[in-house]
Amino acid sequence: MESHEIIKKTVTKAGVKSVASDMNLSPSMIYKWCEAKGEDQSGADNPLDRLLNLCQVTGKSDPIVWLCEQVNGFFVENSNPEMLGEEMRVLEMTQRILREFTDMLDMVSQSMQNDNGIDKQEARDIRAEWEDLKRVAEQFVLGCEMGAFAPHEDEPPTS
Repeated sequence: MESHEIIKKTVTKAGVKSVASDMNLSPSMIYKWCEAKGEDQSGADNPLDRLLNLCQVTGKSDPIVWLCEQVNGFFVENSNPEMLGEEMRVLEMTQRILREFTDMLDMVSQSMQNDNGIDKQEARDIRAEWEDLKRVAEQFVLGCEMGAFAPHEDEPPTS
């Protein structure tokens, strides 16, 4: 979906006038955000286009991470498909996932051993471990989807 289509879908239920009023913007601005932008189109750069451009210009996804957190969600960056080489095997990937999960559980255990609770810094450390686990798991799933673990025709199936 294009950014203007997402904006249009998002504001349709509440209504352009209501959204414009709540955001202290003109309805015409909201309508412009809902239109395709191009040579023969009259659309305007909408907030999604601008946010994407900011991330591309800076090479940082921090604004997206922050936005996800503001709507009670989390951003998980997709793995680089070029990292999915011939040497990657299912067993190796599942072992990486288990190591990351173990690292996260170790972080929780250490936090609880210190003072029988988890303080804010420990919660941030646990979050970092959780993000690592999600990245590794996402890489595995992406590898599955890309056929990185597909059986080779010259190998008999294992039972």
